Amino acid sequence: MEKKVLLIIPAYNEEANILKTYNSILEYNKEHNTSFDVIVINDGSKDNTEMILNNNNIPHITLIHNLGIGGAVQTGYKYAYQNDYDIAIQFDGDGQHDINYACKIIEPLLNGKSNMSIGSRFVDDTSSEFKSTKARQMGIKLISSFIKFFTGKKVYDVTSGFRAIDKSLIDRFSKEYPLEYPEPISTTEILKDGFVISEVPVSMNERTGGVSSIRSWKNVYYMLNVLLSIVIIGLRRTK
Repeated sequence: MEKKVLLIIPAYNEEANILKTYNSILEYNKEHNTSFDVIVINDGSKDNTEMILNNNNIPHITLIHNLGIGGAVQTGYKYAYQNDYDIAIQFDGDGQHDINYACKIIEPLLNGKSNMSIGSRFVDDTSSEFKSTKARQMGIKLISSFIKFFTGKKVYDVTSGFRAIDKSLIDRFSKEYPLEYPEPISTTEILKDGFVISEVPVSMNERTGGVSSIRSWKNVYYMLNVLLSIVIIGLRRTK
């Protein structure tokens, strides 16, 4: 039986990118005979994102208030759970993620090898020319080392938002999902609880428009809080 796959696209002020991103998915479905569904979570955008979604009949859920990336993505997981999807893929609306890697990312889930599959810039040295700034790469390596210390598992691209999860994690994340620092924190939590994660090499692009939700002045605060959260999770007894 064919698996039901949903692409969850959190969007905050993505008027410059969201239509191009959506059209790339439609084109991919047409060219590869796939049937990936899409739900855009408009996270309280203040620009013309909502108008673009409405004018182009793009499936979406509009949040009245900005919940941040964790709340927006969990809304997508709730939708996936309620509509009985087998796989949910988190996919950025800003042009950074390449839909051509979607089938590659879900492969470890389809063959039962993992519960989560992460599209990674760092699992090899050749797939992605864009790997973020040197400072962020150093931060990612530090977070990765903390996760490995407390879980025994190495994850290279711990902040990647290009991730696919199976039905068991759709169920879990629809009910319980970190609102802050969701990628590294949820990764740590599920590794502690015995779920299996795979990483798949992908190429990512630089943002084509708009502004990233993580600003440089927040980086130190972000890093300290992520590391502290990982320590707390790591010291917690497994369920």
